[in-house]
Amino acid sequence: MSPTAPLGVFDSGVGGLSVLAELRRALPGQDLLYLADTAHVPYGARSDEDIRTLTDRAVTALHGLGAGAVVVACNTASAFSLAHLRARFDMPIIGLVPAVKPAVQATRSGVVGVLATPGTLRGTLLADVVREWAGPAGVRVLNAVSTELVPLVEAGKADHDQTRAVLREVLTPLVQAGADQLVLGCTHYPFLAPSIRAEFGTTFALLDSGAAVARHTRRVLDGAGLRAPDTASGRVRYFVTGDPARSAPVFAALLAANMHNGAELHRAPAPRIERLHP
Repeated sequence: MSPTAPLGVFDSGVGGLSVLAELRRALPGQDLLYLADTAHVPYGARSDEDIRTLTDRAVTALHGLGAGAVVVACNTASAFSLAHLRARFDMPIIGLVPAVKPAVQATRSGVVGVLATPGTLRGTLLADVVREWAGPAGVRVLNAVSTELVPLVEAGKADHDQTRAVLREVLTPLVQAGADQLVLGCTHYPFLAPSIRAEFGTTFALLDSGAAVARHTRRVLDGAGLRAPDTASGRVRYFVTGDPARSAPVFAALLAANMHNGAELHRAPAPRIERLHP
């Protein structure tokens, strides 16, 4: 593979656009292929084997499009699929690790919350990182889970009364327990930051792994000789497995939110989105 090979980025839906924004900042010269499996989102409540199968299909499709490396920009897919993918593909496969370490290092109350999907909580990846970092530090980690938040973000309702009601329900117990750090354990959840702040103010510091995975990806591509020079201007192609017309308005809103650091969801021209059948 050469530095001209694009970098594939995969998520079950639109949440990985939060990681894509960080990758574009860290790798300005890299061509990117973003694939959202909108035909099968959300992954959180799916079986372990179903998650692995769908992730394998998506990475195979990105490899077929010429990707020289792939970022699995989905916490649930990372929790169940990384070992399988790395055994199957002769290219770098980069996954997500929930940002528990920086949360543990930053907490003053000794209580950290993790907002995640059922699939991420069911996998071993989160449990392993909690055991490694929170246990030795004597930090209490509390999980909050919802099956509703990912579909709400997918529907373009990241900053909506319905979403805020769900957040109040699932996060209030963390407030009552004294959590001062909130790990956003799903790539969809950075888009909920305005709603979380509207409901809870500065109660939580919000942490996600997007910037860290982008820095790690840059190092991996450097080591593999796959990083395009920063003097170039990288392009992005967008793919979905569902209906592109249905996805376009949400893509436009979330891409605009990324451009404005997630402060608010602005309207923007819809990007060109291609349909892919893995």
